[in-house]
Amino acid sequence: MRILYQSYVDYEHGKVYWDKLRSFLEASVLPDTDITIEGITPHDSFAHALVEMRCAREMICNVIQAERDGYDAVIVGHFQDAGLYEARSTVDIPVIGLGESSMLYCCQLAQRIGIVTINPRFTPWFRHQIRKYGLESRVTSVHAMTFEPGEIIATMATDAESRSVREKFIEQAKPMVEEGVELLLPGGGIPMLMFADQPGAEVDGAPIVNGIEIAVKTAEMAVSMKRSGGYGVSRAGEFSKPPPEILEEFLLYPKNS
Repeated sequence: MRILYQSYVDYEHGKVYWDKLRSFLEASVLPDTDITIEGITPHDSFAHALVEMRCAREMICNVIQAERDGYDAVIVGHFQDAGLYEARSTVDIPVIGLGESSMLYCCQLAQRIGIVTINPRFTPWFRHQIRKYGLESRVTSVHAMTFEPGEIIATMATDAESRSVREKFIEQAKPMVEEGVELLLPGGGIPMLMFADQPGAEVDGAPIVNGIEIAVKTAEMAVSMKRSGGYGVSRAGEFSKPPPEILEEFLLYPKNS
C-alpha cells in the first residue's frame, strides 16, 4: 500500500526533523507499505490559528492530489488536525489525523489523558479539538511549553537540546499526573519524535505515548479494512462529498489578486 504523510513542515526548514521522521516512519510501517512525506511551503512557523488555516488549505489540495496519484491513504501529520474533516469530505481514501487517532487510541490505554503542547497559543485550539471529538471527559488537561514551531525543530539538532525539551515536557507533565492524569500525549509530531528513542518513557507512572506510530498503524488498518470490507467514511452528514466542479473550484481559488 502507498501512504502519504502530510507534514506541516517543509524539508528546507525542518531537515533534521524530516530525516528523523523518515527513519521512524520507515521502521514503523509494514513490509509492503511505502510511505512518503509531503511538506507545506511556507511551513507552519508560528503558533496561531490563522497559520493553521492557511496550511490546512494546502493540505486539503494535497490530499485530493494524493488520491489522484494513486495513494491508498493520507496521514495528516500535524496534531492540530487542521482541515482534517474537510479533507475527508473530498476523497474516498482514508484520511487519518495525528491528533484524532492518537487521542482515540489512548482512550484504550487510560481513562484520563493529558496533552503537553509546544506553545500556549495552541491551547485554545486543542480545547476546541477535544470538544469536537467528544473527548472532554477523557482528555482532561492541556499544558504548554513555550516554543515556536521553528524553535523546537532547531532543538532536535543536538542530544543536549533535545534532552532539555524533554525536561521541559516533564515539568509541564508532573502537575497533570499529580491531578490524576494517567497518560501523557505530546501535542505534536516533533515532541513525539523526541521521545521515540526513549522506550518506556513515563512521568511518575504515566506513560508518554508516541502518536506517530498510532497514526501509521491506523492508516494501514483503514486501508486493509477498506479493501476487505469496503469500510469508508459516512456520506450521510459531516463528510458529505461535494460535486466535482466544487472540488475543482477549491483547487483553483481563492486567489489574492
